Amino acid sequence: MAQEPRIDVETRAQGIRSSLSDEQGEQIADAFGWQGVWFSAEQDGDADTRRPETTWELVADRPHQGVTAKGRAAVHLAEGHRTLTRPLILADGFGHGPSDLDALWRHFNTPYQDGKPGFLDRLRSMGIDVVLLGFNQRHTYLQANAAVAVSCVQRVLAERTGEAPLVVGGVSMGGMVTRYALARMEADGLDHQTDKYFSYDTPHLGAWIPLVLQQLAYLHEALQPPEGGEPGQAELIRSPAAQQLLWGWVDSADFSGPVTANPLRQEFLDDLRRVGWFPMRPYKLGLANGLGTGIGLDLGPGTPVFDLQSADLQLTARVQPDGGALQNVGTIKLGPPVWASATSHVAAWDGAPGGTLDSWGRIADAMGLPIHERLRNSCFVPTVSAIALTRDPYQWQPDLYKDLRDLPKDETLLDAFCCDTANREHSAVSKPLIEWFLEQLAGW
Repeated sequence: MAQEPRIDVETRAQGIRSSLSDEQGEQIADAFGWQGVWFSAEQDGDADTRRPETTWELVADRPHQGVTAKGRAAVHLAEGHRTLTRPLILADGFGHGPSDLDALWRHFNTPYQDGKPGFLDRLRSMGIDVVLLGFNQRHTYLQANAAVAVSCVQRVLAERTGEAPLVVGGVSMGGMVTRYALARMEADGLDHQTDKYFSYDTPHLGAWIPLVLQQLAYLHEALQPPEGGEPGQAELIRSPAAQQLLWGWVDSADFSGPVTANPLRQEFLDDLRRVGWFPMRPYKLGLANGLGTGIGLDLGPGTPVFDLQSADLQLTARVQPDGGALQNVGTIKLGPPVWASATSHVAAWDGAPGGTLDSWGRIADAMGLPIHERLRNSCFVPTVSAIALTRDPYQWQPDLYKDLRDLPKDETLLDAFCCDTANREHSAVSKPLIEWFLEQLAGW
């Protein structure tokens, strides 16, 4: 039986603010730098913004946990279309606050090859109408935003001319939201008329943010609370969507215990099972920003990323070690140790093949610390998660580095998938992925 992954704080930071002098607290807080959001893959690009033919304000078809979510859809008609005829819905991903649909357009329409139009313009030239779906609160419950996606599907069906089936999916969290929405509609007996579902680097089995960085976010907040209404990184980590998406999550800098026992994630997975796990009608496509060869990032387990020593202050944070018991991941010393943390039975997630996030790099920049280029990025959505490997969403650590090139069909819950030719930034638009996806839509 597999050992339970856990984290233990060896020297507790409880009451850290009261145990330090103002000068000492400011010294540590200053070392952390700006209290911005480190853990969000905000999307934008160099393409021109295109004004949509119309924009819809959307309200969820039902509340979840008292939250009636809202959203917006931007409708970009295909070349030569005067009405919505062959709709493709692309849902936005995880972040704090409202979606920026103009930025989403620029991100996905930035040309991935010189001399060729961007992805969204390629779709429009194929006669496909692009509906960009955004959410007013990207960080709220996935079920709440899935209810907005249901409303979007229903609005598309009401506005569509003809009977062409839909293509529905999303990037990152958007793929999970639309997966749940379509499955829920089937469970409720609602006809979504969707022929193809797609997910773009979506964490079907879970996403990863280094546990030590989650803890440092809480520590920073305790020492230097955000001001002026700006969200801090800790606020995003404790959001419902983050809790539901992350494989491992901690609720404070002092938390000791299992890292996969999050009630919100368990509730979401239970709801997903209740509605059928995946929608059954559509052909299911998956795109992964990571390699499928099992080759990960050049991040040696346990390598110190930060090793700040300034006067009497020492701050160390390490790449996630590979298994073992009580493996140190972070230490703060100001004379005697102020805080120290260690993980047990947690695999080397940081270096796994997959879509990456530059959280280490963002923190280094905020702290004004030099950082080796290869250490800036760590795995955010493992490839095996993006291709929906047929595994229990809690028990799949041994497969993080699995070679997927000859994967049997029953080893994935998708009908077809494509892995990138490098471990690229999460949600990056690359030629191999886009060309493959366009081939899947040819003839639709």
